[in-house]
Order: sequence, then C-alpha cells, then structure tokens
Amino acid sequence: MPKLRALTGRDLLGIFAAFGFEPASQRGSHVKLRRLLPGGVRQTLTIVLHDEVDKGTLRAIFRQAVRYVPESELRPHFFTEDGSHRLPNSGGS
Repeated sequence: MPKLRALTGRDLLGIFAAFGFEPASQRGSHVKLRRLLPGGVRQTLTIVLHDEVDKGTLRAIFRQAVRYVPESELRPHFFTEDGSHRLPNSGGS
C-alpha cells in the first residue's frame, strides 16, 4: 500500500516548481503558488512552509493539486510504494 512521504514546505516548493508553479505571495508560513496557462488562465495552490508538513495537510495539498496536475505525475512525489520516505531523485541518505 502506498505510504505518504514525509515532506517539508521547501520540498513542496520544489515539487510544484517542477510543474510551473511560482510563489505569488506569502503570509506567515502560508505561500500561494501560481502558474499562468496560455490564454491567461491562473491556477493557484496554497502550501505551508513547515519543517515537516502534517500528513493530513499533505493529503489536503495533494487533493488540491490534482485539480491542476495529473494525479499520475504528482503521486510519485507524495507517495511511495516501497516504504521509503525519501523524495525521488533527492540523492539524500
């Protein structure tokens, strides 16, 4: 069964930057990420910049993001099949 990875707010910034989202504004630890699509369509996500994002919050961010990013592309960044909690291609130990 897939397990939710342990992610930080900085991890989330990197994940969503790979999909074209950029920080638009910040208030405290909450950051609004935005990307503009051709035709002027704006897509906005809100994430938190915590040292470790709570599992329930990660699930909520994932659900919010799948409105804009295909789940098949987003899932490997949030879930793991093998029990490892590291990011793919993170090079971490």
